[in-house]
Amino acid sequence: MDSIIRRGLSRRSFLAGTAALGAATFLGTRRASAYDFNIPEPIGELKADGPFRWLDSGDQKAVFFRQFFEQYGRERGIETVYDGLPFTEIATVLPLGIRNNTAPDVFCLPLGAQPSSAVQEGWVRSYDDLIPDIESWKAKFPAGAFLEGLNMFDGKTYGLPYTSGRYCAATLLFNRKLMNDAGFDPESEPLTWDTFREAARKITEGSGGRTYGFIIGGAQVNRWNDVVRTLAQLAGASCGAGSIYAGIDFRTGEVVFDADQFVEAVELLIAMQSDGSIFPGSMSMNAPQARAFMPQGAAGMILQGPWNVPQWERENPDFDFGLAQPPTPQGVEQGYTTGEGVASQGVTVYINALSRNPEIAADVFHYLGTEQGQIDWANIDGVADAPVFRSAIENSQMSERSRAVVALFDKFVRVGPNPFVANAQLSEVAKAYSPPTPSLAETVQGLVTGQIQGVKESLTELVSATNTALDAAIETAKANGAEVSRDDFVFGNWDPSKDYTAEDYKAA
Repeated sequence: MDSIIRRGLSRRSFLAGTAALGAATFLGTRRASAYDFNIPEPIGELKADGPFRWLDSGDQKAVFFRQFFEQYGRERGIETVYDGLPFTEIATVLPLGIRNNTAPDVFCLPLGAQPSSAVQEGWVRSYDDLIPDIESWKAKFPAGAFLEGLNMFDGKTYGLPYTSGRYCAATLLFNRKLMNDAGFDPESEPLTWDTFREAARKITEGSGGRTYGFIIGGAQVNRWNDVVRTLAQLAGASCGAGSIYAGIDFRTGEVVFDADQFVEAVELLIAMQSDGSIFPGSMSMNAPQARAFMPQGAAGMILQGPWNVPQWERENPDFDFGLAQPPTPQGVEQGYTTGEGVASQGVTVYINALSRNPEIAADVFHYLGTEQGQIDWANIDGVADAPVFRSAIENSQMSERSRAVVALFDKFVRVGPNPFVANAQLSEVAKAYSPPTPSLAETVQGLVTGQIQGVKESLTELVSATNTALDAAIETAKANGAEVSRDDFVFGNWDPSKDYTAEDYKAA
């Protein structure tokens, strides 16, 4: 059958589709792919049992998969269904689909869900038996892409780490004309915190109220977390980025949300708000909405991720924008942010343990883990979710600006320890963990808007609440038989200026 792809899926239609995949779901007119994929011969015999279904978080990935699955389905003679949903929707529909045995053949996990839990609870299956000579195939990935406790358990392989985890979600992206008119060029002279504030003020004042210096999707609270953590880390606050180890300095195991660098980063944002330099509608918009205002000239700077680059280049080709490392305090020659791994955990996909089409899933996995598959990925997705193969970046048609982003991340993004790799039983802590409220993001949002007073006091309260919540989760996990402790968050050999490697785990 021809491949037909559903688009614009809502939660209601997703639930309806997972409950009963009727023929009408796949009606539509096939169009030719805009890109000619170099899809190899199948790695084995493929017999489809119903449509092959793939779920991830969409965005720029959807641009690739909508085209890929159309051609793949046509060449393989199968129906394909691609669903791209926000992570907030995935957190609702995927567990329901797992319970009802209607989940897609391939899916990414909800944010915060641990692969070890997905394995233990029978959500996902390994694919070692589905890809011929899988060890040779895996050997072509960069070191650290497959790690026991991360995407391997008891020697078996579960997730496909096909995109790079070396990225910064708060990269400085700016309107070149507005910045140059204000007297700044961050690409040749990186901004300090002082010049970042000054540039924002000058852009605002020089526009007569038509343009503002800085914009943020303030209603999407995770943006406050990404921005403040990035600023603090580049200023010298070394800590983990996500899950139950967010804010923990791995050298000591202590939560450092109230370190001077965090306090001063929040105070910088408050000062910019007091200056009138932040776009006035920022507190009521999400990240995509804030992103859309930049090409319109509504703001001069934004701190967001690399996914903006291919989208602006595609949808706003006349927008002249630049990119640079986020600002650092005066006197800091080079700071580093801490990423979660060589491969991006948020984009990693898994095969449903009850998939009716695991051979097809493995066939797609195999292609995405080849040099050609990675080049095809780079040509379409660009730097939004950069390929995990560095050679694919070099041999792709990625724009010069996208290549500049990759080089920029090489400069200041480092791979940090992942406590789950060292002790997979921490998944039991994650299950029991109830994050404090307000979180870091909510605290920063409240401080910048003036709803909360006292930066140092508020962040110290957050540290105390985080410690209480983490200790309680550890005690619950221990009561359930897990061998865990706060010591599992300590990696005495961690150097924040260097990648933490498989050898480092062994030596810790």
